[in-house]
Amino acid sequence: MKKVSSVAAVGFVVALLVAVAALSQVNVAEAVTCSPTELSPCAPAITSSAPPSGACCNKLRQQRPCLCGFLRDPNLKQYVNSPNAKRAIATCGIPYPRC
Repeated sequence: MKKVSSVAAVGFVVALLVAVAALSQVNVAEAVTCSPTELSPCAPAITSSAPPSGACCNKLRQQRPCLCGFLRDPNLKQYVNSPNAKRAIATCGIPYPRC
């Protein structure tokens, strides 16, 4: 009987180690504070046909989880939904949100 319980204990420890290793590989998403002012580096790209800057692309990536909220806001929708904003989002390699 001791041999069976030893095998079970070893199996449990191996399963536990596999679970810990798998959990350590999971990336924890950082919380994003949704703020349209964070997109100020994108103003030239959104208000004209200027290409987005690297800073703009970085901010768009950071604010990506917020884009649907911006689209739902009647004060912001016209900017985020504009052809220039869509072009800037695409140029930065960010998929346009489907909300």
